[in-house]
Amino acid sequence: MSEWWVGAFVAVILGLAGLSRLPAFAGVLGPMRPYAEREPLAAFFLGVSSAFPFTMIGATLTSRLAQAGIDKKSVTAFALAILIYNLKPLWAWVVEGVRLPVLGRLGQRLSWLVLAGSLAALAVLNLARVDPAAGLGETVVAALLVAFTGATYDIVIDAYRIEILRPEQLGVGAGMSQYGWRIGSVAAGATALVVAQTYGWNWGYALCAVYALPAMLVGLVLGEPTRHRPPAERRGWAEIEAAAVAPFVEFFRRRGAWLILLFILVHKIGDTLGQLTVRLLYNDLGYSNTEIAVYDVGVGFWAYLLGIFAGGALYTRAGLKPSVLLSLILMAVSNASFAGLALVGHNNVAMAGAQGFENFASGVGGVCVVAYFSALTDLRYTAAQYALISAAASVVGRIITGTTAGTLVEQFGYLNFYLFTTVVALPGVFLFWWMSRSGLVDASIGSAGAEEPGGVR
Repeated sequence: MSEWWVGAFVAVILGLAGLSRLPAFAGVLGPMRPYAEREPLAAFFLGVSSAFPFTMIGATLTSRLAQAGIDKKSVTAFALAILIYNLKPLWAWVVEGVRLPVLGRLGQRLSWLVLAGSLAALAVLNLARVDPAAGLGETVVAALLVAFTGATYDIVIDAYRIEILRPEQLGVGAGMSQYGWRIGSVAAGATALVVAQTYGWNWGYALCAVYALPAMLVGLVLGEPTRHRPPAERRGWAEIEAAAVAPFVEFFRRRGAWLILLFILVHKIGDTLGQLTVRLLYNDLGYSNTEIAVYDVGVGFWAYLLGIFAGGALYTRAGLKPSVLLSLILMAVSNASFAGLALVGHNNVAMAGAQGFENFASGVGGVCVVAYFSALTDLRYTAAQYALISAAASVVGRIITGTTAGTLVEQFGYLNFYLFTTVVALPGVFLFWWMSRSGLVDASIGSAGAEEPGGVR
């Protein structure tokens, strides 16, 4: 299976990237041409590999543990392993500047891409061999190793993606990365489940290690990106300390940096709060698993893909500030659609409308907001700064919503709860609007979002 599958990735990258440069083909592509360029295509495959370690310790591991007879309290505790992704800034500086022996000859980004991808694959293979029923201790360690290596792979993938994309490609590239992440997550999860059904979870997990390959192959095809600083030589603690501190010092020296960080922290709280309880709403409204599969998973999947495409087009045509502001408004208002569903009750059309709108808004927001966060980075410190930004973007939502969402639903009821999540999302919208009007958004852009040195999109 994997032989033709791996070759197909390389063929598609080279073939479409080459065809997109031909005048005749460019005319046929029309508005799709930006998505068929080499760099956005590469971002798609980077997203595929980024998704698979997260998937292996997310819902897939939950299914595996449940089928092994592990109690619910222990199963849900494994979700804490995902919090390792929020600790990425602690070691991102190592990926940023420490030159690897031997592999370092490939280049700073490419060498770490190969190493981190290989370690992520090995960690998943290690998780494949453990038996949860025989003892949870080894499974806990294996899951934590997958989280750590997956987070490290994420650090390199994010830096590589930002550095191969030109400033005008950040929106489309973010969209293609989101496509890759969503499809890679579905593919890896489905592979594990289907193979496990016949051959057992050991083989299901082991086969998923192949999903580490697309990003590494992209690196080997495209080579080392040129838009980053050479790694500094490490000759002592002073140099190591400078490497660990400099990326954050540079970011927080920018005008309004603390407000930018505040926006990063709060912009998605309402959306995260709302989505954490959607399945509880469906259960209490009496939806069957089949209805959820069709109207939630099915409709939501295609709406999300459509939203990603719309987000890429919006960012490219409207520019950074209008597209991000509109996407924030869409994500806030989408929560109110579930208040409407709670009011209507069990209605498949209403469910499809609410979930479709929410996923479309998330797709648009995922592209525009990720493109903005990518543009915030300084190309001298891409890995470390984006690790800080991406960790900050999710940590508040994961901690606060995980501890309060259920209680709020019980106190407010679903109708008032989803209206509340809409209101909670508004401060992020107004904060970005104010930053745009005051010039802080322009001032915050790093060299990754500049058309040329000293220029800002």
